[in-house]
Amino acid sequence: MANENTLNVSRRDRAGKGAARATRRAGLVPGVVYGNKQPTELVAMDPRPLIAELHKSGFNTRVFTLNVEGGNSETVMVHDVQFNPVTDDPQAVDFLRVSADKEVVVSVPTSFVNEEKSPGIKRGGVLNVVRHEVEVKGKATGLPETIECDLTGLDVNDSLHISAVKLPAGVTPTITDRDFTIATIAAPSGLKAAEAEAAAEGEGEGEE
Repeated sequence: MANENTLNVSRRDRAGKGAARATRRAGLVPGVVYGNKQPTELVAMDPRPLIAELHKSGFNTRVFTLNVEGGNSETVMVHDVQFNPVTDDPQAVDFLRVSADKEVVVSVPTSFVNEEKSPGIKRGGVLNVVRHEVEVKGKATGLPETIECDLTGLDVNDSLHISAVKLPAGVTPTITDRDFTIATIAAPSGLKAAEAEAAAEGEGEGEE
């Protein structure tokens, strides 16, 4: 389940690119808080707590208590973070207000377990991750930090589909028209060469 954390922000008075640049010159990250049919609020925050949260697992699915200096607190998720293309430092952050009964759409990273129980990987097969993230819909307080994918029993050339993944109650993929692939076990190069050679020999024998 998503864990609730706390971030502290201060209010900003002015909007616009000039005001945002001034905020960054002051060593802060400009941000906005919006959603839940409430007015948009301009905020600024110390970049260090934001960077610390960015490096934790499940950042996109985590629910935060946003403490606004001298005022109220908000229950939010981070909707977007913009980064400096040169330094990779956060340049702006968008917070989306959420509530316990509100459904949101987020991309959740995939993680893989029980590689040692995969016959294909034991034979030297390579895990080919087709989807590093899966977009899901669910209540903000019930989202998983990662989508855990079990590789038990998968052999070379087998695929793991979304239907084989257990999601928390109330969480569903946004793609519903097909049983999409999350990962496959690809044959190692040596096995591919052996199979190609055997196929070539079989075709040769058929021509005699």
